[in-house]
Amino acid sequence: MTRKTPTIIGAAVGLALFLALGLLPALLYGGYAGVMLAGGIAGTPVQATFLARALIVFGMVLGVTGVGALFAVGGAVVGAAVAALTGVPATKEEAKSSSKA
Repeated sequence: MTRKTPTIIGAAVGLALFLALGLLPALLYGGYAGVMLAGGIAGTPVQATFLARALIVFGMVLGVTGVGALFAVGGAVVGAAVAALTGVPATKEEAKSSSKA
């Protein structure tokens, strides 16, 4: 097990938590931000034009991407912290290469 394995496992757990807990709120709040953006650009009330729909989808994609990245980075940080606190040993090859440097 290399030193980055717990970090990758933590990121995977973070993404799984995102899919379970954060996907729907990210879509909801991203869509709301898209509606606000479309209202600011095209004026209110927002008509169902292609521009307004594209801005709403852009907000939803941006919300999912941002929150997913937050969960992944948070999970990676937690995984690395758990590995550092529990003292997960590195492999012998990694220990030999770090002693040569």
